[in-house]
Amino acid sequence: MNNISLENQLLNISFFLILITLIIYWLNLIITNLNILTKISKISTIIINLCLSASLLLRWTHNHYFPLSNLYESLIFLTWGLTFIQLILEEQSQNKLIGAINLPITLFTIGFASLSLPNDMKQASPLVPALRSNWLMMHVSVMMISYSILIIGSLLSILFLIVSQGKNIKLQGNSYNTEIKANFLFSSTETKNNRLNLLESIDNLSYRIIGLGFPLLTIGIISGAVWANEAWGSYWSWDPKETWALITWLIFAIYLHTRLNKEWNGKKPALIASLGFIIVWVCYLGVNFLGKGLHSYGWLS
Repeated sequence: MNNISLENQLLNISFFLILITLIIYWLNLIITNLNILTKISKISTIIINLCLSASLLLRWTHNHYFPLSNLYESLIFLTWGLTFIQLILEEQSQNKLIGAINLPITLFTIGFASLSLPNDMKQASPLVPALRSNWLMMHVSVMMISYSILIIGSLLSILFLIVSQGKNIKLQGNSYNTEIKANFLFSSTETKNNRLNLLESIDNLSYRIIGLGFPLLTIGIISGAVWANEAWGSYWSWDPKETWALITWLIFAIYLHTRLNKEWNGKKPALIASLGFIIVWVCYLGVNFLGKGLHSYGWLS
């Protein structure tokens, strides 16, 4: 079996495991007393991440460059990043909501890479001159990991708006309660206090996650500017990808600023973070449909 066939099999296994694990997570939200579901979902997510890691490693060793040179490779890396960050966050917070909201996006990214992109875009090709640099691993990997973290944080803000039913609920206190049961989302007899506790836990978790992703996004943009100066002779060229990266940075900077403002909590910051979810996808994927720029290796034909 050659590397390409093994790589494809690993991705196919990952796709089906993500689908099955997503179902398990949703069942786990409804049936909260079955700890076995939590263990199975965690083990399955670990296997998914290992399969994606092996796929990327095979591509790296076979092509002799870090697999982030085109859209297909970046989608697989983003899928890996989403599952890796999910495992870390779940270990820290013990909150199964993270997997339940993250895996649909993970399924989309690997499905789009495997099923929607033409075969010629999946093939490895010699690096263009601008990518023949050690900055490829540093800049692009940091940007993709920051996207993964910001996507999960933004998804929690969207969940906050859904649970609060769009009402402007003023939260009290800043403690993070890891004991809140996720089945409050589905119970018709939930009390007001339980809902407020759930909203506070979602809101604080979203804030902490975005607070982690924002510095990485900043580092990624700065490293990209340094790399651009080496490759193109200019730190900033207002390329569409650069422009939308700046817009993404501004949106999440505004979100973090509003969270520091005690007069703003609950719905308003959640709306900004929810907007950030859309902006991240426009920056990463949307501009690929708009036209060509200096980041031409990542564009769709």
